[in-house]
Amino acid sequence: MLRKYKLKKDDPIIVISGKEKGKTSKVLKIDRTKEKVFAEGLNIVKRHVKPNQLNPEGGIVEKEMPIHISNVMYYCKKCDKGVRLGYKVLESGNKQRFCKSCGEIIDKD
Repeated sequence: MLRKYKLKKDDPIIVISGKEKGKTSKVLKIDRTKEKVFAEGLNIVKRHVKPNQLNPEGGIVEKEMPIHISNVMYYCKKCDKGVRLGYKVLESGNKQRFCKSCGEIIDKD
C-alpha cells in the first residue's frame, strides 16, 4: 500500500538530515513506492556512461539521486524554516494545504 505524502512536485523543500542538511531546493519528482524525493541540484553523483543513442560521446555525467522523504520538509518562505503541512477545508468546499506553523495557505488558486 502506498503512503500518502503532503509534498508535491515543485514544492520548496529543505533537507533536515544527511550530507545535504540545511540546503533548500524544489521537488522534481516523488517516487511513492520507494518513498524517495528527487530534488533539484541536491545529492549529485557522477556516473560513467558508455556511448549510447542519447549520449553518443559517453563520458562522465552528473545526475541527481533520490533522498528519502523522511529527510526533507516543506520549506515555508514566510517562516524561513522547514514546517509540517496540514489540510484545511475552506468554506467553498475546496481542500487546501496549509503551513502548521504560520497558518498560510499554500495551494492558492
